[in-house]
Amino acid sequence: MTLRKQDGVAGLPHQEVDPMQVQPLPESPAPLTAETAGQTTAHATAFDIRLRPLGWDRPLQWLQQGWADFRRCPALGLFYGACFVVMGWGLLAVFQHAPAYTLALSAGFLLMGPFLCLGLYDASLRLERGETPRLAQSLVAWNRRTGTLAIFGFVLLVMEMLWGRAALVVFAVSFDGMPDFKGSLMALLDPENLGFIVAYIVVGGVFAGLIFAISVISMPMILHRQTDAITAGLTSMRLVLTQTGVMLWWGALLTLLTVLALLPGFLGLLVVGPVLGHASWHAYRDAVIDEPGSQAPA
Repeated sequence: MTLRKQDGVAGLPHQEVDPMQVQPLPESPAPLTAETAGQTTAHATAFDIRLRPLGWDRPLQWLQQGWADFRRCPALGLFYGACFVVMGWGLLAVFQHAPAYTLALSAGFLLMGPFLCLGLYDASLRLERGETPRLAQSLVAWNRRTGTLAIFGFVLLVMEMLWGRAALVVFAVSFDGMPDFKGSLMALLDPENLGFIVAYIVVGGVFAGLIFAISVISMPMILHRQTDAITAGLTSMRLVLTQTGVMLWWGALLTLLTVLALLPGFLGLLVVGPVLGHASWHAYRDAVIDEPGSQAPA
């Protein structure tokens, strides 16, 4: 069976048209919905995510917002602060009795710290939504993004193992074997060990700076957005590289407050630890611009 195509112009001969050769009209694209917008955002690269320009006053604002969150859920914050204090006491006990294992344990504590802060990020997120944070919910905040957090945690673990290995190399080059400091920090700071101290600080600074760059906003971003570990880490590095001055200022504040919190027998971490955790959430929220459908399921 054939169809006779109507002439468009008088006088032209009729043409035989095979219906199997008739091409259907292209379908109109589906409208953009919240679900499809979320899928598009989930596949956005680190260079597609928009960052907000930050002023020099923003880090102080983040600290104020962190203090406000701590005051709104003090019991939850004190629980996490107590965890930080116990970790500090454990590290000190190891240094006094087995200093050779202090570096390895320090790497483990540095890995545990960000994951403990997940509970504080969850609390700040719930306060932002007008909800009441609960300790039980904060303790399982990682359960919403288990796979992505596990990948990012593995990356941090590898970097901290490399840091520990580099530190051991500095020890081996500076001393004849592992030195015996007799559990005294002052023995480590002896002027005769100046070369070791400088090398240790330089190596530690390089690794600490790299870890800070890839993780300063990564953990709250993974908790909050539909993103993968690589995109979160690259976005964090992009923030540090494009707004280096402000982020160095923020890193200096974190370091200063943490050191001050360590001085009174680590007890300062009881309050400073959770305040910095809440403040880090607000740093992420201030730096990364929300996109439609970008949030991870609650």
